Amino acid sequence: MLIYVFVFIINIASSIFEPTSMVYMTKLIPKANRQRFNALRNFINSSGFILGPSIAGLLFILGSPYLAIQLNALALCISALIILLLPNLELRRQTVMSEKVNLKLIRNDWKQILSFSQSNLHITLVYILFSGMTVFMTALDSLEAAFATEVLSLSESAYGFLVSIAGIGIIAGSLINALFVKNLKLNILIGVGAIFTPVGYLIFAFSHDFIFASIGFFTLTFALSFANTGFLTFYQNNVPVNIMGRFSSVLGILEAVLIILLTAVIGISADLFEIRPVYIIGSFAFLILGVMINLVVFDNSKSKYYSQKHMGEGSLG
Repeated sequence: MLIYVFVFIINIASSIFEPTSMVYMTKLIPKANRQRFNALRNFINSSGFILGPSIAGLLFILGSPYLAIQLNALALCISALIILLLPNLELRRQTVMSEKVNLKLIRNDWKQILSFSQSNLHITLVYILFSGMTVFMTALDSLEAAFATEVLSLSESAYGFLVSIAGIGIIAGSLINALFVKNLKLNILIGVGAIFTPVGYLIFAFSHDFIFASIGFFTLTFALSFANTGFLTFYQNNVPVNIMGRFSSVLGILEAVLIILLTAVIGISADLFEIRPVYIIGSFAFLILGVMINLVVFDNSKSKYYSQKHMGEGSLG
């Protein structure tokens, strides 16, 4: 029970940290450098995705799982201390009295977000559709381990290697993003990523051995690195920084509810039927979402939202 309580608290802290850090990075990084920054950030995250399990395995050999958890907690504390050394971007506002959090303030925040969404339908639509990608990936990933071990009959070590291949895909995609940042437009990054990520899931869904499963994993994570870089830059460039955290938090509630519902539907379906057909149907539905995203981001009348020269960061109506 104590573990569940701490996990709950950690996730609350994470839900506070993520939108806040996004606002901070948007303020700190000049607009011209955001796309390269996001690509390099993906590269660093994916490198940790591979190195983390490797270090954990070494710690298991040298010590115990308790040692690995304790060192992980220590690393997080060191990370927090380093973050404290970053420049304070709110110095000019320190003399201003902050409003107390109450129902009126929360209601006004919701009104402001709704006003922004109504006057910037394209930005909101892209955000919601991309959140749909997160919903599908989370739901399908809930069956990933069971599919690999029960359907493909992979050993735990083979599955671990499969996850490492996924990390290599993210690294490769992030490096290409960083190297060719000037030649890759945001709508191309989002569109290509939105199509080939579900294609990777489909390859994995139809695979019958380790080779095809690894091709699927590499494809989906390679494409996902493009989608993430394009979307994060699009989001930072078009949503006003003063409502960015509230915008993502409000729509994040919808995303969280959809994740719970779709994960439950896929999990129950996998129990009632076989895992492979459920995974295939889910992947095809994901692909349809990818096509919808492409139709939206390649709308010529909305090309200004994907230009690095477009300096109008949204409208509050």
